[in-house]
Amino acid sequence: MKRLCVFLGSSPSSAQTFTPFATELGHAIADHKIELIYGGANSGLMGTLSNAVLEKGGHVIGVIPRLLIDMEVAHRGISELHVVDSMHERKQKMFELADGFIALPGGFGTLEEIFEVLTWRQIGLHQKPCGFLNINGYYDKLFDFLGHAEDNGFLRIGVRSSIALHHSPVHLIALLKETHALSL
Repeated sequence: MKRLCVFLGSSPSSAQTFTPFATELGHAIADHKIELIYGGANSGLMGTLSNAVLEKGGHVIGVIPRLLIDMEVAHRGISELHVVDSMHERKQKMFELADGFIALPGGFGTLEEIFEVLTWRQIGLHQKPCGFLNINGYYDKLFDFLGHAEDNGFLRIGVRSSIALHHSPVHLIALLKETHALSL
């Protein structure tokens, strides 16, 4: 796995609880010599994660739509910043660049991005590994709901268990690398 895309919140108000985990994930990404692909902002968890990768000498690629450059305060100190015309182009570019995906805590945008990638995987468009960093049980209820969707026939049995879920950034990266190696 050479490049890992991380979906996460850019809101500065929610970052404090999850900041140490974003820093730990950023350091682990750099330590594993994996390039970070992310939304290109310098605020909230996005800024924390990208700065942590940079602190360790890692390579950071941001992808940001033109309309969010001012709103999210684009990170001008990263290795590469791709400016695209729409959210759709952002997701497509991030998908093309990445070998795997992780969702950290976030809101609608984070969930929409990871679920689109999971949907694409479910219908066979790719076999890239996907996972959730489950900080302080943030995604427990979501995974309960996915079990409910399986029980009711809206997800194939086993889909939920094919998504990596862990509270440790280092262990989650290991799970994704293992899954990536198996899919090659």
